[in-house]
Amino acid sequence: MTLQSTMPSAAMPLKAALFIRMLDKLQAGSMKLTLPGGEILHFNGPQPGPHADLQVRDWSGLGRILSGGDIGVAEAYRDGQIDSSDMLQVLLLALANEAVLDRALHGSFLGTVFYRVRHLLNRNTRRNSRRNIHAHYDIGNDFYRLWLDPGMTYSSALFTHPEQSLSDAQTAKYDRLLQALDVKPGQHILEIGCGWGAFAEYAATRYGCFVTGVSLSTEQLAWANQRVLGTAAEGKVEFRFCDYRDLKGQYDAIVSVEMLEAVGEEWWPTYFRQVKQLLKPGGRAAIQTITIANERFDDYRRKTDFIQQYIFPGGMLPSPQRLGREIADAGLSERDRFFFGPDYAETLKQWRHAFDRQLPAIRAQGFDSAFIRLWRFYYWYCEAGFLTGRTDVCQVVLEK
Repeated sequence: MTLQSTMPSAAMPLKAALFIRMLDKLQAGSMKLTLPGGEILHFNGPQPGPHADLQVRDWSGLGRILSGGDIGVAEAYRDGQIDSSDMLQVLLLALANEAVLDRALHGSFLGTVFYRVRHLLNRNTRRNSRRNIHAHYDIGNDFYRLWLDPGMTYSSALFTHPEQSLSDAQTAKYDRLLQALDVKPGQHILEIGCGWGAFAEYAATRYGCFVTGVSLSTEQLAWANQRVLGTAAEGKVEFRFCDYRDLKGQYDAIVSVEMLEAVGEEWWPTYFRQVKQLLKPGGRAAIQTITIANERFDDYRRKTDFIQQYIFPGGMLPSPQRLGREIADAGLSERDRFFFGPDYAETLKQWRHAFDRQLPAIRAQGFDSAFIRLWRFYYWYCEAGFLTGRTDVCQVVLEK
Protein backbone atom coordinates (compact mmCIF):
# COMPACT_ATOMS: atom_id res chain seq x y z
CA MET A 1 0.00 0.00 0.00
CA THR A 2 1.15 3.52 -0.75
CA LEU A 3 -0.31 6.66 0.81
CA GLN A 4 -0.35 9.95 -1.13
CA SER A 5 -1.08 12.14 1.89
CA THR A 6 -0.93 11.84 5.63
CA MET A 7 -4.10 11.02 7.54
CA PRO A 8 -4.48 10.91 11.33
CA SER A 9 -5.38 7.36 12.38
CA ALA A 10 -7.93 8.75 14.83
CA ALA A 11 -10.03 9.99 11.90
CA MET A 12 -10.55 6.47 10.59
CA PRO A 13 -13.32 4.32 12.08
CA LEU A 14 -12.44 0.76 13.05
CA LYS A 15 -14.45 -0.83 10.23
CA ALA A 16 -12.70 1.38 7.71
CA ALA A 17 -9.35 0.27 9.08
CA LEU A 18 -10.44 -3.37 8.74
CA PHE A 19 -11.52 -2.76 5.14
CA ILE A 20 -8.16 -1.18 4.29
CA ARG A 21 -6.34 -4.07 5.96
CA MET A 22 -8.17 -6.46 3.62
CA LEU A 23 -7.19 -4.42 0.56
CA ASP A 24 -3.59 -4.58 1.67
CA LYS A 25 -3.76 -8.34 1.02
CA LEU A 26 -4.74 -8.06 -2.65
CA GLN A 27 -3.31 -10.91 -4.71
CA ALA A 28 -4.28 -9.72 -8.20
CA GLY A 29 -4.90 -6.33 -9.80
CA SER A 30 -4.88 -2.95 -8.14
CA MET A 31 -7.13 -0.52 -6.30
CA LYS A 32 -7.02 3.25 -5.97
CA LEU A 33 -8.99 4.15 -2.85
CA THR A 34 -10.00 7.75 -2.20
CA LEU A 35 -11.08 8.46 1.38
CA PRO A 36 -13.68 11.02 2.55
CA GLY A 37 -11.02 13.60 3.35
CA GLY A 38 -9.40 13.34 -0.09
CA GLU A 39 -6.53 11.06 0.96
CA ILE A 40 -5.62 8.49 -1.71
CA LEU A 41 -4.37 4.96 -1.02
CA HIS A 42 -2.98 2.62 -3.69
CA PHE A 43 -3.05 -1.16 -3.35
CA ASN A 44 -1.23 -3.46 -5.77
CA GLY A 45 -1.36 -7.24 -5.85
CA PRO A 46 1.62 -9.29 -7.07
CA GLN A 47 -0.41 -10.83 -9.89
CA PRO A 48 -2.02 -9.07 -12.89
CA GLY A 49 -5.73 -8.37 -12.68
CA PRO A 50 -8.41 -5.68 -12.91
CA HIS A 51 -7.50 -2.05 -12.12
CA ALA A 52 -10.22 -0.37 -10.09
CA ASP A 53 -10.89 2.85 -8.26
CA LEU A 54 -13.26 3.44 -5.36
CA GLN A 55 -14.23 6.75 -3.80
CA VAL A 56 -15.49 6.61 -0.21
CA ARG A 57 -17.88 9.53 0.34
CA ASP A 58 -19.01 8.42 3.79
CA TRP A 59 -17.13 6.17 6.23
CA SER A 60 -20.36 4.30 7.06
CA GLY A 61 -20.35 2.86 3.54
CA LEU A 62 -17.36 0.67 4.42
CA GLY A 63 -19.19 -0.60 7.50
CA ARG A 64 -22.15 -1.58 5.33
CA ILE A 65 -19.85 -3.49 3.00
CA LEU A 66 -18.28 -5.45 5.87
CA SER A 67 -21.65 -6.35 7.41
CA GLY A 68 -23.65 -6.90 4.23
CA GLY A 69 -21.17 -8.20 1.63
CA ASP A 70 -22.36 -7.71 -1.96
CA ILE A 71 -25.70 -6.41 -0.68
CA GLY A 72 -23.82 -3.90 1.47
CA VAL A 73 -21.79 -2.78 -1.55
CA ALA A 74 -25.02 -2.26 -3.51
CA GLU A 75 -26.68 -0.34 -0.69
CA ALA A 76 -23.62 1.86 -0.10
CA TYR A 77 -23.43 2.63 -3.84
CA ARG A 78 -27.20 3.25 -4.04
CA ASP A 79 -27.03 5.78 -1.22
CA GLY A 80 -23.97 7.57 -2.59
CA GLN A 81 -21.67 6.47 0.24
CA ILE A 82 -19.23 4.97 -2.28
CA ASP A 83 -18.64 5.63 -5.97
CA SER A 84 -16.37 4.58 -8.82
CA SER A 85 -15.54 5.62 -12.35
CA ASP A 86 -16.21 1.98 -13.32
CA MET A 87 -18.03 -0.18 -10.79
CA LEU A 88 -17.67 -3.21 -13.07
CA GLN A 89 -13.90 -3.17 -12.49
CA VAL A 90 -14.46 -2.92 -8.72
CA LEU A 91 -16.61 -6.05 -8.83
CA LEU A 92 -14.17 -7.91 -11.10
CA LEU A 93 -11.32 -7.00 -8.74
CA ALA A 94 -13.29 -8.27 -5.76
CA LEU A 95 -14.03 -11.58 -7.51
CA ALA A 96 -10.39 -11.96 -8.55
CA ASN A 97 -9.42 -11.63 -4.88
CA GLU A 98 -12.30 -13.56 -3.35
CA ALA A 99 -10.12 -15.49 -0.89
CA VAL A 100 -8.77 -12.35 0.81
CA LEU A 101 -11.92 -10.24 0.42
CA ASP A 102 -14.32 -12.91 1.65
CA ARG A 103 -16.03 -10.70 4.22
CA ALA A 104 -16.46 -7.83 1.77
CA LEU A 105 -18.09 -10.25 -0.69
CA HIS A 106 -20.22 -12.26 1.73
CA GLY A 107 -20.71 -10.07 4.80
CA SER A 108 -20.73 -10.75 8.52
CA PHE A 109 -22.62 -13.62 10.13
CA LEU A 110 -25.37 -11.37 11.52
CA GLY A 111 -25.70 -9.49 8.26
CA THR A 112 -25.97 -12.74 6.32
CA VAL A 113 -28.68 -14.05 8.66
CA PHE A 114 -30.67 -10.81 8.37
CA TYR A 115 -30.72 -10.86 4.57
CA ARG A 116 -31.36 -14.60 4.42
CA VAL A 117 -34.48 -14.23 6.56
CA ARG A 118 -35.73 -11.45 4.30
CA HIS A 119 -35.14 -13.69 1.27
CA LEU A 120 -36.98 -16.64 2.82
CA LEU A 121 -40.01 -14.44 3.39
CA ASN A 122 -40.21 -14.14 -0.40
CA ARG A 123 -40.48 -17.89 -1.08
CA ASN A 124 -42.63 -18.60 -4.13
CA THR A 125 -45.98 -19.73 -2.80
CA ARG A 126 -48.82 -18.95 -5.21
CA ARG A 127 -49.50 -15.65 -3.43
CA ASN A 128 -45.84 -14.70 -3.17
CA SER A 129 -45.15 -15.63 -6.80
CA ARG A 130 -47.61 -12.98 -7.96
CA ARG A 131 -46.15 -10.43 -5.56
CA ASN A 132 -42.56 -11.25 -6.56
CA ILE A 133 -43.31 -11.02 -10.28
CA HIS A 134 -45.17 -7.76 -9.75
CA ALA A 135 -42.22 -6.32 -7.79
CA HIS A 136 -39.89 -6.61 -10.80
CA TYR A 137 -41.88 -6.75 -14.03
CA ASP A 138 -44.73 -4.36 -13.27
CA ILE A 139 -42.49 -1.33 -12.77
CA GLY A 140 -43.99 -0.14 -16.05
CA ASN A 141 -43.75 -1.09 -19.71
CA ASP A 142 -42.58 2.42 -20.58
CA PHE A 143 -39.52 1.94 -18.35
CA TYR A 144 -38.42 -1.33 -19.97
CA ARG A 145 -39.18 0.01 -23.45
CA LEU A 146 -36.48 2.64 -23.00
CA TRP A 147 -33.54 0.22 -22.83
CA LEU A 148 -34.62 -3.21 -24.13
CA ASP A 149 -34.42 -4.04 -27.84
CA PRO A 150 -37.47 -3.08 -29.96
CA GLY A 151 -38.92 -6.57 -29.49
CA MET A 152 -38.91 -6.15 -25.69
CA THR A 153 -36.93 -9.30 -24.96
CA TYR A 154 -35.63 -9.45 -21.38
CA SER A 155 -33.27 -12.44 -21.50
CA SER A 156 -29.87 -13.27 -22.92
CA ALA A 157 -29.38 -12.83 -26.63
CA LEU A 158 -27.27 -15.20 -28.74
CA PHE A 159 -24.58 -13.38 -30.71
CA THR A 160 -23.50 -15.33 -33.78
CA HIS A 161 -21.19 -12.70 -35.32
CA PRO A 162 -19.37 -9.59 -34.02
CA GLU A 163 -21.40 -6.89 -35.81
CA GLN A 164 -24.79 -8.36 -34.90
CA SER A 165 -27.34 -6.00 -33.37
CA LEU A 166 -29.00 -6.86 -30.07
CA SER A 167 -32.34 -7.27 -31.84
CA ASP A 168 -30.88 -9.73 -34.38
CA ALA A 169 -29.11 -11.62 -31.59
CA GLN A 170 -32.42 -12.02 -29.75
CA THR A 171 -33.93 -13.44 -32.94
CA ALA A 172 -30.98 -15.85 -33.23
CA LYS A 173 -31.76 -17.05 -29.71
CA TYR A 174 -35.39 -17.72 -30.68
CA ASP A 175 -34.34 -19.56 -33.84
CA ARG A 176 -32.05 -21.85 -31.89
CA LEU A 177 -34.81 -22.70 -29.42
CA LEU A 178 -37.38 -23.39 -32.13
CA GLN A 179 -34.98 -25.43 -34.25
CA ALA A 180 -34.02 -27.50 -31.22
CA LEU A 181 -37.70 -28.27 -30.71
CA ASP A 182 -38.03 -29.30 -34.39
CA VAL A 183 -41.49 -27.71 -34.50
CA LYS A 184 -43.74 -27.95 -37.55
CA PRO A 185 -46.37 -25.50 -38.79
CA GLY A 186 -49.68 -25.97 -36.99
CA GLN A 187 -48.15 -27.43 -33.84
CA HIS A 188 -49.08 -25.95 -30.46
CA ILE A 189 -46.34 -24.52 -28.22
CA LEU A 190 -46.76 -23.63 -24.56
CA GLU A 191 -44.54 -20.80 -23.34
CA ILE A 192 -44.13 -20.74 -19.56
CA GLY A 193 -43.24 -17.15 -18.70
CA CYS A 194 -44.11 -15.33 -21.94
CA GLY A 195 -42.75 -11.89 -21.05
CA TRP A 196 -43.87 -9.20 -23.48
CA GLY A 197 -44.76 -11.79 -26.13
CA ALA A 198 -41.80 -11.52 -28.52
CA PHE A 199 -41.11 -15.25 -28.73
CA ALA A 200 -44.77 -16.16 -29.19
CA GLU A 201 -45.21 -13.64 -31.99
CA TYR A 202 -42.04 -14.86 -33.71
CA ALA A 203 -42.95 -18.55 -33.44
CA ALA A 204 -46.40 -17.87 -34.86
CA THR A 205 -45.33 -15.66 -37.77
CA ARG A 206 -42.06 -17.33 -38.80
CA TYR A 207 -42.75 -20.97 -37.93
CA GLY A 208 -46.53 -21.13 -38.33
CA CYS A 209 -47.13 -22.45 -34.81
CA PHE A 210 -49.93 -21.82 -32.37
CA VAL A 211 -48.65 -20.49 -29.06
CA THR A 212 -50.18 -20.23 -25.59
CA GLY A 213 -48.17 -17.95 -23.34
CA VAL A 214 -48.67 -17.61 -19.59
CA SER A 215 -47.44 -14.96 -17.16
CA LEU A 216 -48.19 -13.47 -13.75
CA SER A 217 -47.34 -9.94 -14.88
CA THR A 218 -50.37 -7.84 -15.80
CA GLU A 219 -48.15 -5.21 -17.43
CA GLN A 220 -46.45 -7.74 -19.68
CA LEU A 221 -49.72 -9.40 -20.66
CA ALA A 222 -51.27 -6.08 -21.64
CA TRP A 223 -48.30 -5.36 -23.92
CA ALA A 224 -48.24 -8.90 -25.34
CA ASN A 225 -51.94 -8.85 -26.25
CA GLN A 226 -51.59 -5.46 -27.90
CA ARG A 227 -48.51 -6.38 -29.97
CA VAL A 228 -50.22 -9.19 -31.92
CA LEU A 229 -53.32 -7.22 -32.91
CA GLY A 230 -53.46 -6.81 -36.67
CA THR A 231 -50.40 -9.00 -37.24
CA ALA A 232 -50.02 -12.46 -38.79
CA ALA A 233 -49.82 -13.81 -35.24
CA GLU A 234 -53.35 -12.70 -34.34
CA GLY A 235 -55.55 -15.77 -33.95
CA LYS A 236 -52.51 -18.02 -33.48
CA VAL A 237 -51.38 -16.66 -30.12
CA GLU A 238 -53.16 -16.63 -26.75
CA PHE A 239 -51.77 -14.95 -23.65
CA ARG A 240 -53.14 -15.92 -20.24
CA PHE A 241 -52.71 -14.74 -16.66
CA CYS A 242 -51.97 -18.11 -15.07
CA ASP A 243 -49.60 -19.78 -12.62
CA TYR A 244 -47.68 -22.58 -14.36
CA ARG A 245 -48.75 -24.93 -11.54
CA ASP A 246 -52.39 -24.53 -12.59
CA LEU A 247 -51.96 -25.39 -16.28
CA LYS A 248 -53.83 -28.34 -17.80
CA GLY A 249 -53.79 -30.13 -21.14
CA GLN A 250 -50.92 -31.24 -23.36
CA TYR A 251 -48.80 -29.48 -25.95
CA ASP A 252 -46.54 -30.47 -28.85
CA ALA A 253 -43.66 -28.45 -27.38
CA ILE A 254 -42.83 -26.22 -24.42
CA VAL A 255 -40.52 -23.21 -24.22
CA SER A 256 -39.52 -21.48 -21.01
CA VAL A 257 -36.92 -18.70 -21.22
CA GLU A 258 -35.32 -17.63 -17.94
CA MET A 259 -38.40 -18.51 -15.94
CA LEU A 260 -36.83 -21.30 -13.87
CA GLU A 261 -34.75 -18.75 -11.94
CA ALA A 262 -37.97 -17.21 -10.57
CA VAL A 263 -39.49 -20.52 -9.47
CA GLY A 264 -37.46 -21.06 -6.28
CA GLU A 265 -35.62 -24.23 -5.24
CA GLU A 266 -38.58 -25.63 -3.32
CA TRP A 267 -40.66 -25.67 -6.51
CA TRP A 268 -38.15 -27.03 -9.02
CA PRO A 269 -39.52 -30.60 -8.78
CA THR A 270 -43.06 -29.27 -9.36
CA TYR A 271 -41.89 -27.22 -12.33
CA PHE A 272 -40.27 -30.14 -14.13
CA ARG A 273 -43.13 -32.51 -13.29
CA GLN A 274 -45.47 -29.97 -14.87
CA VAL A 275 -43.28 -29.76 -17.97
CA LYS A 276 -43.51 -33.54 -18.32
CA GLN A 277 -47.26 -33.68 -17.72
CA LEU A 278 -47.96 -30.85 -20.16
CA LEU A 279 -45.95 -32.44 -22.99
CA LYS A 280 -47.48 -34.89 -25.43
CA PRO A 281 -45.63 -38.23 -25.68
CA GLY A 282 -42.44 -37.66 -27.63
CA GLY A 283 -42.76 -33.89 -27.22
CA ARG A 284 -39.80 -31.65 -26.52
CA ALA A 285 -39.19 -28.76 -24.16
CA ALA A 286 -36.51 -26.08 -24.52
CA ILE A 287 -35.54 -24.41 -21.26
CA GLN A 288 -33.20 -21.40 -21.14
CA THR A 289 -31.89 -20.73 -17.65
CA ILE A 290 -29.12 -18.95 -15.81
CA THR A 291 -26.95 -21.28 -13.71
CA ILE A 292 -24.43 -20.86 -10.94
CA ALA A 293 -21.16 -22.80 -10.96
CA ASN A 294 -21.37 -26.29 -9.40
CA GLU A 295 -18.66 -25.58 -6.83
CA ARG A 296 -20.48 -22.45 -5.59
CA PHE A 297 -23.99 -23.85 -5.38
CA ASP A 298 -24.01 -25.22 -1.82
CA ASP A 299 -22.72 -21.97 -0.34
CA TYR A 300 -25.00 -19.88 -2.57
CA ARG A 301 -28.16 -21.74 -1.58
CA ARG A 302 -27.48 -21.21 2.14
CA LYS A 303 -27.25 -17.43 1.78
CA THR A 304 -28.86 -14.62 -0.17
CA ASP A 305 -27.31 -12.18 -2.60
CA PHE A 306 -27.96 -8.75 -4.07
CA ILE A 307 -30.11 -10.08 -6.93
CA GLN A 308 -32.40 -12.04 -4.60
CA GLN A 309 -32.66 -9.13 -2.19
CA TYR A 310 -33.36 -6.26 -4.57
CA ILE A 311 -33.99 -7.40 -8.14
CA PHE A 312 -35.67 -10.83 -8.25
CA PRO A 313 -37.22 -11.54 -4.83
CA GLY A 314 -37.79 -15.25 -4.33
CA GLY A 315 -35.35 -16.17 -7.12
CA MET A 316 -32.81 -19.00 -7.07
CA LEU A 317 -30.30 -20.24 -9.64
CA PRO A 318 -29.68 -23.94 -10.18
CA SER A 319 -26.21 -25.33 -10.77
CA PRO A 320 -25.69 -27.37 -13.97
CA GLN A 321 -25.38 -30.49 -11.81
CA ARG A 322 -28.55 -29.78 -9.84
CA LEU A 323 -30.38 -28.92 -13.06
CA GLY A 324 -29.55 -32.34 -14.47
CA ARG A 325 -30.74 -34.05 -11.31
CA GLU A 326 -34.10 -32.26 -11.33
CA ILE A 327 -34.61 -33.17 -14.99
CA ALA A 328 -33.83 -36.84 -14.39
CA ASP A 329 -35.99 -37.01 -11.24
CA ALA A 330 -38.96 -35.73 -13.24
CA GLY A 331 -38.53 -38.59 -15.73
CA LEU A 332 -37.48 -36.38 -18.65
CA SER A 333 -34.65 -37.17 -21.07
CA GLU A 334 -32.04 -34.49 -21.71
CA ARG A 335 -31.19 -34.27 -25.42
CA ASP A 336 -28.88 -31.26 -25.55
CA ARG A 337 -27.28 -28.58 -23.35
CA PHE A 338 -25.72 -25.43 -24.79
CA PHE A 339 -23.90 -22.77 -22.71
CA PHE A 340 -23.34 -19.19 -23.89
CA GLY A 341 -22.48 -17.11 -20.81
CA PRO A 342 -20.27 -14.53 -22.61
CA ASP A 343 -23.31 -13.60 -24.72
CA TYR A 344 -25.17 -12.66 -21.55
CA ALA A 345 -22.31 -10.37 -20.51
CA GLU A 346 -22.59 -8.66 -23.91
CA THR A 347 -26.39 -8.44 -23.60
CA LEU A 348 -26.07 -6.80 -20.17
CA LYS A 349 -23.46 -4.36 -21.46
CA GLN A 350 -25.78 -3.27 -24.26
CA TRP A 351 -28.71 -2.91 -21.85
CA ARG A 352 -26.52 -0.81 -19.54
CA HIS A 353 -25.41 1.50 -22.34
CA ALA A 354 -29.00 1.92 -23.52
CA PHE A 355 -30.10 2.64 -19.95
CA ASP A 356 -27.43 5.32 -19.58
CA ARG A 357 -28.46 6.95 -22.87
CA GLN A 358 -32.04 7.12 -21.62
CA LEU A 359 -31.34 8.61 -18.18
CA PRO A 360 -33.22 11.89 -18.86
CA ALA A 361 -36.32 9.93 -19.94
CA ILE A 362 -36.00 7.55 -16.97
CA ARG A 363 -35.83 10.50 -14.56
CA ALA A 364 -38.82 12.05 -16.32
CA GLN A 365 -40.80 8.91 -15.47
CA GLY A 366 -40.24 9.67 -11.78
CA PHE A 367 -37.40 7.27 -10.97
CA ASP A 368 -35.05 8.81 -8.40
CA SER A 369 -31.27 8.68 -8.07
CA ALA A 370 -31.33 5.74 -5.64
CA PHE A 371 -33.37 3.61 -8.09
CA ILE A 372 -31.10 4.55 -11.00
CA ARG A 373 -27.92 3.75 -9.08
CA LEU A 374 -29.33 0.43 -7.87
CA TRP A 375 -30.36 -0.54 -11.41
CA ARG A 376 -26.95 0.34 -12.82
CA PHE A 377 -25.34 -1.74 -10.10
CA TYR A 378 -27.61 -4.64 -11.16
CA TYR A 379 -26.17 -4.57 -14.70
CA TRP A 380 -22.58 -4.42 -13.44
CA TYR A 381 -23.12 -7.16 -10.87
CA CYS A 382 -24.61 -9.59 -13.38
CA GLU A 383 -22.07 -8.75 -16.07
CA ALA A 384 -19.21 -9.48 -13.66
CA GLY A 385 -20.74 -12.86 -12.85
CA PHE A 386 -20.90 -13.93 -16.49
CA LEU A 387 -17.45 -12.54 -17.34
CA THR A 388 -15.84 -14.56 -14.54
CA GLY A 389 -17.84 -17.77 -15.04
CA ARG A 390 -19.49 -17.64 -11.62
CA THR A 391 -22.77 -17.65 -13.52
CA ASP A 392 -23.62 -18.99 -16.97
CA VAL A 393 -26.67 -19.33 -19.17
CA CYS A 394 -27.73 -22.43 -21.05
CA GLN A 395 -30.43 -23.85 -23.28
CA VAL A 396 -31.45 -27.38 -22.32
CA VAL A 397 -33.56 -29.52 -24.65
CA LEU A 398 -35.72 -32.17 -22.96
CA GLU A 399 -37.89 -34.95 -24.32
CA LYS A 400 -40.78 -36.86 -22.82
